[in-house]
Amino acid sequence: MTERDTDRPDLPETSRSLPIAMLRAREKMMAPVRQMLQKVDVTEQQWRVLRVLDERGTMDPKDLAQAACLLNPSLTRIMQHLERKGMIRRKDHPSDRRRVLLDITPEGVALLRAAAPESQEIFARLEEKFGRDKIERLLDLLNELSELDLE
Repeated sequence: MTERDTDRPDLPETSRSLPIAMLRAREKMMAPVRQMLQKVDVTEQQWRVLRVLDERGTMDPKDLAQAACLLNPSLTRIMQHLERKGMIRRKDHPSDRRRVLLDITPEGVALLRAAAPESQEIFARLEEKFGRDKIERLLDLLNELSELDLE
C-alpha cells in the first residue's frame, strides 16, 4: 500500500460517484443535442427557456428561471438575447406594473418545430439503445431525486 492509498479519503470510486456518473451521462446525452442546437443557432439554456415557455405559456421570470434550471442573472442575459432574436417577448404584468411576464413568439415556436424532427430522432436512437422502460424508470428516479431536500 502506498502513502497515497492510506491518505486517501474514504470516497467511492469515481465510477460509483453519483454526481460524476450524472455528469458523464449528461455529457453523453447532450453531445448530439448540442449539434442539433448549433444548427438552429441557440444555446442549451436558450433552448430550455423556449421549451418551458412553449410548454407552460406566459410566465414570470423567476418561475421561468426555476423551471428552466437557470440562475436569475443568467436568465436576464438569455431573455435579452432571445428578445433581440424575436423568439420571446415581454408583457406588462396585469396587476403589478413593476413586473413583467415572458411569452414565446411565433418565431420561437417555429424554431422549436423546425428542430423537432432531429430532436425526435436523437431520442428515438436513445430509446432504441437504452430501452423505453429504462428511460421511464430513469426519469422517475431523477425527478424523485430532484425533489429531495438534502440541506
